[in-house]
Amino acid sequence: MPGYPVLPDGLAYGGDYNPEQWPEEVWQEDVRLMREAGVNLVTVGVFNWGLIEPAEDVYDFDRLDRILDLLHTEGIMVDLATPTSSPPVWFRNRYPGSRLVDREGRVLGGATRHSFCPSSPHYAAASERVAVRLAERYAGHPALAMWHVHNEYGWANAHCYCATSAEAFRAWLRERYGDIGAVNAAWGTTFWGLTYGSFDEIEPPVLAPVGLLTGLQLDFMRFSVDTHIANYRRERAAVRRFSDLPVTTNFMIPNCKPMDYWRWSAEVDVVANDHYLDAEGPDAHIDLAMAADLTRSVAGGRPWMLMEHSTGAVNWQPRNLAKRRGEMRRNSLAHVARGSDSVMFFQWRASRHGAEKFHSAMVPHAGTDSEVWRDVVDLGADLGRLAPVRGSRVEADVAVIWDWESYWALELEWRPSTDLRFRERVGAFYAALWREHVTVDFVHPSADLSAYRLVVAPSAYLLTEASAKNLHRYVEAGGHLLVSFFSGIVDENDTIHGGPYPGVLREVLGLSVEEFHPLREHGTVTVTPATGIEGSVGRIWSERVRVREATPVWTFADGPDAGHPAVTRHDLGAGAAWYVATALGEVHGATDGDGHGATDGDGHGATDGDGHGATDEAHGSGSRDPYGLRGLLREVLDHAGVRRLAGVPEDVEVVRRGAHLFLINHADRPVTVPGVTGTGLLDGVEHRGSATVPPGGVAVVRT
Repeated sequence: MPGYPVLPDGLAYGGDYNPEQWPEEVWQEDVRLMREAGVNLVTVGVFNWGLIEPAEDVYDFDRLDRILDLLHTEGIMVDLATPTSSPPVWFRNRYPGSRLVDREGRVLGGATRHSFCPSSPHYAAASERVAVRLAERYAGHPALAMWHVHNEYGWANAHCYCATSAEAFRAWLRERYGDIGAVNAAWGTTFWGLTYGSFDEIEPPVLAPVGLLTGLQLDFMRFSVDTHIANYRRERAAVRRFSDLPVTTNFMIPNCKPMDYWRWSAEVDVVANDHYLDAEGPDAHIDLAMAADLTRSVAGGRPWMLMEHSTGAVNWQPRNLAKRRGEMRRNSLAHVARGSDSVMFFQWRASRHGAEKFHSAMVPHAGTDSEVWRDVVDLGADLGRLAPVRGSRVEADVAVIWDWESYWALELEWRPSTDLRFRERVGAFYAALWREHVTVDFVHPSADLSAYRLVVAPSAYLLTEASAKNLHRYVEAGGHLLVSFFSGIVDENDTIHGGPYPGVLREVLGLSVEEFHPLREHGTVTVTPATGIEGSVGRIWSERVRVREATPVWTFADGPDAGHPAVTRHDLGAGAAWYVATALGEVHGATDGDGHGATDGDGHGATDGDGHGATDEAHGSGSRDPYGLRGLLREVLDHAGVRRLAGVPEDVEVVRRGAHLFLINHADRPVTVPGVTGTGLLDGVEHRGSATVPPGGVAVVRT
């Protein structure tokens, strides 16, 4: 079985290389500069389908031959892509039925990438054919390090609603359910009398009056993920007919909501991810850390690859802010700290044409007499010094539950409040843990949780009975569980679990919820800890909690649930389960909506909510609320026995990877981190009891 790619110089460094955009004399300059910067791996061929197959079943590999030979001569290895995310113009003209159709039934144009139906049999045949021809020709090429199938599955064509997709969806349902009665039972079609008599009557969730069957919508999302995975498998199989090198594709964690990356993770030999900083987000570095931790978790804790990020500005955000001096280095090394064995960019040389001509690059339009280029060269030297880090792992005592299906279900229409957003709650809890210098893994609720002292469930609206039993066993065996409101409510079909809320979590939490009381826009309630210290502000939500075996820890002091529990703890077996019934004030403000530049599958960087990681006034309440969510987490972390570093400023990122301690200073002042003894990999400095990190600087200490 192929494993992690073997690279010559430790950590991989480079990016997407698109030499077909440039005359051949520029290629010689490119490889010279790559050597100067320490580049050892480039991704080639992502968008050249129309160049290597200019007409159907007519191939021209001359240019690609010369490119790969040149890179090999200069000692630069290649991640060779199948170019199937961007079908040629001739393909969509010859097979017009392969074009993408949106929810409104509009056939979309094709002068862009991802402009095809993922269920199209013509696309399946053509993409497999070009993958076979590539693999057959280049499987033995000495420059080749690995294979890169497609590019960013689900970027713009996560879902298609054409007649071909509709028939494929019906076939998927037949295989999943067996008979139409099982579909009706799962979707609850007796509601509004929408019972189906046969599979042929089912259509995808096209644009319709509000109130579509939610089970139908969830199954269409699952079908769409399976369709993209099937396309990947087809090309992977084509490659493996000729090559045993590792095969991957680039994920977009966490910013591609439609793709369930827990499902995807088993399909790739190495998890690779693209991450682009939300330039306007006040806590963009925390969002980056969350993305890296989630990517490592999807990889099962194994090292992963940062396949794309940016040296500076991107081209698709509303305001594309360039990175400040030192920010690109901090971004890159933060990914390495959290498990990446590569630092790669989109792209090597900035494009002069097309939609991404204002996207930054390793070689910017300003050329090599630029701050960006000098930073690129310096980063290459840093990564050379960090070669001993390669292959090591990050260990975590705390896990945060993340389930893409719960993400989908929570954000369907007609929930109790429009302010219920999956990323808002997860981001709030993650940010508070980050500021406590707690490194976390992300887990699916059905995963083995025994390695963790604390498991946090910020947004587990959809939770199966099996997953709930898994959480119950975890607590009884000595684990500590912290659950946020509106969790455990529905099963995998978005059907309410029987009995009082919170459904399948009633027993482990030792309570029930009589009624939800969502708050008005910008509304707040006051929550008072039992310890008698200053109260906290709650946002978004309040509810009538009835304790059974649980003990009230905090109480609503006002609002619709005044006098009733706001935070509870249930001692169960050898562990404890905590519950918080409102959105406690977050220190410094947590991001809203999907934020963080999150995509919705219909556009790169499209956001909802307040978007782009922006904070609203309510989220700024942390500065007036010194206890809040972070205070609760301190209490729970202490109770669970999770140790944290003492005396470290909160804007210093501290991550241990194997024997190496990464210290990343996001402040504009020098900071001293106590308790550090060892040798600095980047500067050779010996630290004896503490390490001082300059403003915006990074230290990596072998302890």
